[in-house]
Amino acid sequence: MTLPRIGVFDSGVGGLTVLKAMGEQIAAHYFYFGDTARLPYGTKSVETVARYAICAARFLEAQSIDLLVIACNTATALALPQIRDAAHVPVIGVVEPGTAMAAEISKHRAAIVIATEATVSSHAYRDALQQRGIDAYEKACPLFVPLVEEGWIDHPVTEQVARIYLDDAVAQAPNQADVLVLACTHYPLLAPLLRRIVSAQMQIVDSAESTARVVRRMLSNQHDAVILSDKVVPYCGATEERRTPISEGSSPRDHRTFRFYVTDSVDKFKRLATRFLGRQVDHVEHVDLGG
Repeated sequence: MTLPRIGVFDSGVGGLTVLKAMGEQIAAHYFYFGDTARLPYGTKSVETVARYAICAARFLEAQSIDLLVIACNTATALALPQIRDAAHVPVIGVVEPGTAMAAEISKHRAAIVIATEATVSSHAYRDALQQRGIDAYEKACPLFVPLVEEGWIDHPVTEQVARIYLDDAVAQAPNQADVLVLACTHYPLLAPLLRRIVSAQMQIVDSAESTARVVRRMLSNQHDAVILSDKVVPYCGATEERRTPISEGSSPRDHRTFRFYVTDSVDKFKRLATRFLGRQVDHVEHVDLGG
């Protein structure tokens, strides 16, 4: 069985939500690169982000990947065209899949986008949604990432912070906004908490799941691709199928392999990866790309 080789790039650990979503849907060899020594990307210039991302792309291409997924909202928002120009394999970012799903399910043609300061400042989601006929209000939620990385996924403090952010967003959003787009790959871990806060009419779009859906569709036309899940969960609150988490075994699912590369602390990455993937990650390689 010849499985596709998929490279996944993020500035840190948030992209692991994209990796997890793909791993639950597609049998493949996965190569995850986290540029943990140089995060956050949000404080850096477009030129710097592009240079770092292209360097990571070249490293992953050296692993003979067939497809590159930019699982970083900042890099996608600021430098996707430059990355695509430099890459020698197809490149998928996380902005278009999320906005496409939002446009598909919104009945009132209005959405709220929550993201980091850098992603909001880029207006990548707002512009992409407007091109699809969706009015959008963008809300920066800078405390969510540290709260997630602290492990406070369902903590009262996190819920209080979320209520403050979302109350403000709803008050300023277009009338009858009925979609909440999670435009940061850390945020899917907060989806159950956010589901309790927003109205029942508000659909929650998870950009990690949306990106996995796009990758699945792309690969489903290839003879060697093994699709593990035909029924995708496109947004939070949809009816979920039963899924087996990433694990060892003998089924087609277990022909998958996962390799991890980081540019900073291996031990810290392992701790955080356990929270994001719901499984222990033992084999992580430190790499130094320089620059």
